[in-house]
Amino acid sequence: MAVAAGAVAGAGVAAAGVPVVQIDHGQVGVALSHEETAAMADGPAPAIISMFVPLSRMGARLQPDTAIYKDDRGGVHASLRQVIMEAAEHPDGNVVLFLNLPGSPGGRVLDVYQYWN
Repeated sequence: MAVAAGAVAGAGVAAAGVPVVQIDHGQVGVALSHEETAAMADGPAPAIISMFVPLSRMGARLQPDTAIYKDDRGGVHASLRQVIMEAAEHPDGNVVLFLNLPGSPGGRVLDVYQYWN
């Protein structure tokens, strides 16, 4: 998550989100505002994160009206940037990035949750 927070800060965002801790789910993360989400989508953060965390170790919880393809097994067929950018394209869209603690279900390292109305 230090990579994600550092990359967000490097994208020119003054505040790097609101910390979120979900011990019962084995996750710690950061909730980004709409402005922070847009800055992250336009900056180097998604590429930098993807250098350290392969797509096969990332998960995404997509909004019901997403345009991103999700297969029958729940596999999301999009890059980290595409998931973040889709949220940023909505006026009230934002993302929450979660680092999954070792031993968390699914074997994922990073989860991205989209939110918009």
